[in-house]
Formats: sequence, structure tokens, C-alpha cells
Amino acid sequence: MNAMDFSIAQTLPVDAAAAALVGRAWRPAAPDGTVPAGPCVVAVRGDRLCDLSAHTPTMSALLEHGDRLWLAREAPGPDLGPLAEWLHSSLAHGGDPQQRHLLAPCDLQVVKAAGVTFAASMLERVIEEQARGEADKAHAIRSSMTAIVGNDLARIAPGSAQAMELKRLLSAQGLWSQYLEVGIGPDAEVFTKAAPLSSMGHGASVGLHPASEWNNPEPEIVLAVNAQAQIVGAALGNDVNLRDFEGRSALLLGKAKDNNASCAIGPFVRLLDAHFTLADIGTAEVAMTVAGLDGFALHGHSSMRHISRSPTELVGHAMGAHHQYPDGMFLFCGTMFAPTEDRDAPGSGFTHHLGDVVTILSPRLGGLINRVGRSDQLPPWQFGIGALMRNLAARGLL
Repeated sequence: MNAMDFSIAQTLPVDAAAAALVGRAWRPAAPDGTVPAGPCVVAVRGDRLCDLSAHTPTMSALLEHGDRLWLAREAPGPDLGPLAEWLHSSLAHGGDPQQRHLLAPCDLQVVKAAGVTFAASMLERVIEEQARGEADKAHAIRSSMTAIVGNDLARIAPGSAQAMELKRLLSAQGLWSQYLEVGIGPDAEVFTKAAPLSSMGHGASVGLHPASEWNNPEPEIVLAVNAQAQIVGAALGNDVNLRDFEGRSALLLGKAKDNNASCAIGPFVRLLDAHFTLADIGTAEVAMTVAGLDGFALHGHSSMRHISRSPTELVGHAMGAHHQYPDGMFLFCGTMFAPTEDRDAPGSGFTHHLGDVVTILSPRLGGLINRVGRSDQLPPWQFGIGALMRNLAARGLL
């Protein structure tokens, strides 16, 4: 898909008229200098954007607000113009501060991620570990592991007596893995995916570490969670993953997951209400395509129906009496998508090429689109929490 052809209909949920959609957008400075450039909290109102900054200067504050649905649907604010123009500028300019564009809809929240939450991708993590990050070894290991373990791990409840018996049997054969431990053991894997304000928004480029030769997108549902550990909304996300780094050692997870521009979230947060509930998140279907400049096309799918731990359970592992997040968090739920299609040579599996366009779609959340670049060649991350506070103060919003 040509990124420039991405439409409003593809960006917004199929039931957009009933959806409470909020996000963040970058407003360039006014030509006369009266309004400084800076990020704004916005709401989608029909086919236009409305600036909510006077009511809530940060998305973190909006998600804490007791009447956030009123803010999203009715609070008065400056009209920022047609959404179509914002989408076009986002896709054309990829985050240029001189141009208006959409931002990732999180700001002060830390971005966390849950791993190995789907049986379909659990074996792929084990295979990465066994292959030590070498893609050409994965095919043979995949065949042997499936023959021994099977591929119906979805029937086993994490932490159950059945899971512990499987652990005992596999351990006796020397086949137990750290990925099986967090996949079907009592404790979920939850890690920090990105620092506050470092995530990329709709239309921007995502980054791969220059040393990675085996990597892939991970299309996921992302939960918007407030400081009270309440799930108050959801968005789409791309948890860009370096399979070779993590495969060499799980201790390289931070390097595999958190690099410049390696996290994308958007296009907007859909707030929970009578039309969109936790049950809808739990049954969400996520589709993904990768379109390469070489003509290669990859199609993937993930279904929240097959997740091994519910969204509420995942939040409980990440947040509670043992760990608080006073500004809230965004939590990637994991994916069942793990590409095995060969791209460059037989047995080599899939890896990204620079210039790939990744499109993630879910009917009730809309569509997120990003191009693939290199982390060291994309614009460096410079607008952090200090810069945000100074900017909001200069604009009279604090």
C-alpha cells in the first residue's frame, strides 16, 4: 500500500461516529509568532480535529479526568481543521516539527509490553533462543520443536497444574525454556518498551537498529491505563522487534526492543464507553500487511480471542501494590503473529527491508501506518519530559 493513499476511512474505526477518539498532534508555530509550536491533546469530532489543551494539557491528565468522555465529545476548543489534511501532512512529512502531524497518543505514561502472551508466537520465541539469533537455523529447529512439544499450547492455562506438569516433563528432557516459563508459568513477562514521549505516531517512520539482520513488526493492541490501574482505552501499536538480538540472549531484550523510533502507537486512543468495552478489546481482531519496495508483501493476523492472559490480568502483573505508575502507562498486549515466510532466500524467513510500509488495522480501532527506517538515520529523539514542561509553560498551559 502506498502510504500516501491511506484514507480517513482506513484511519478511523468502522463505527467512528460512535467512538470517543482522543490523541495528540503537533501544531507548528503561528506564522505571526503569536502561538508557539508544541504538542496538543486533541479529539476527533466528525472529520475534524479539536484542540483540548486548555482543558487538559497532557494525555495523562485526560485519562485521569473523571469526565474524559465529555472532554472527548463535547468540551469546547479551537478547531484545528480537517482531519484529512492532518493525515496527509503526517504521511508526507513524517514528524517534521515545521509541519503539522499526528503524534503518538501517549505522553507522560511509560510504555510497557507483555511478551509471550500467545501460544502461536510462544514457540517462535523458543526457536529464536535455540537458533541463537541465526535465521537460517530456525526452520529445522521449528520442525523438531513442533514434533516434540506440539503447537496446541493455547489449551494450557498459565500457572495451572497442567502447565507445571508440562514444565516437569520438558525439564526432564532438557527442553524447558525461559519463554515457556513466562508463557505458561505463573508470572507474565512485562518489560519497558519505550520511555515517555519517545513513541512514534501515525505516519512517522519506525527504526531498526543498524546491526540487526533479522527483525519484524509486531502488530498489537495497546491498553491505555490510568494511575488507578484502570483500563480506560485502547490503541494500535507496532512493537518493532529484533529477533537476532533477543535470540542471542534474553539479556539483550532491552536492545532488541528499545531503540530510537522503535515503538509506534496510534492513530488515536479509543476511550471505553457503552459502545466500546473491555469485552470488545478481548475479542479484537488485528490485521497487518508489510509492503516492500521490492514488491514483497506479507500479511499477518492476530486475535485477542487467543491471548493466554486477559488484558486485566496483564495490567495486574504490571501494576498494583507492587508497582505504581502515577502518570499511568500504555501496555502492549503481545501478538500471535510471528512471520516465517521466506523473503530473501529459502530457509531465511522474514526480515524487514528499509522502506517497508507496515499497516496495522483493527475494525474498532482504525489503522496505523508507518515506514521502516534505521534508528541511527532517523531524527534523534530530543523532545522529552523537560522539553514538554517548558513548552507547556511557555504556552500558558501549566
